[in-house]
Amino acid sequence: MTAARTSPQNPPRIMIVEDEALVALMVEDLLTEFGCEISGSFGAVDDALAYLKDAATPPPALDGAVLDVNIGGTMVFPVAERLRAAGIPFVFATGYGALPRKGFEDVVVLNKPINPVLLRDAIEGFGKAA
Repeated sequence: MTAARTSPQNPPRIMIVEDEALVALMVEDLLTEFGCEISGSFGAVDDALAYLKDAATPPPALDGAVLDVNIGGTMVFPVAERLRAAGIPFVFATGYGALPRKGFEDVVVLNKPINPVLLRDAIEGFGKAA
């Protein structure tokens, strides 16, 4: 990680929104290998929104997020909008290719299966955006 939060005492805190348990575990493992701390992992859009609502704005325990685009048939865009409003960087993960919604052209989209190198590069970009 090249961001200021690279030391073991201050790792980047990342939220995951992913409805497939095995994929979520894989992303958690990769992020942990990259020196990140998992701030929360959610399998439903409503749960992720509740976490963001209950946390301070911006949430003090969150430096970025990895968002699956389709969470059990519900699009993750309300979470993305809340993160963007709070100034928290995020990336999308999808098995569908192009995003089905305008307004997020500037956000990195990782195709599934997620390439670990591309995920690491995207997370490192979080620190550059801050």
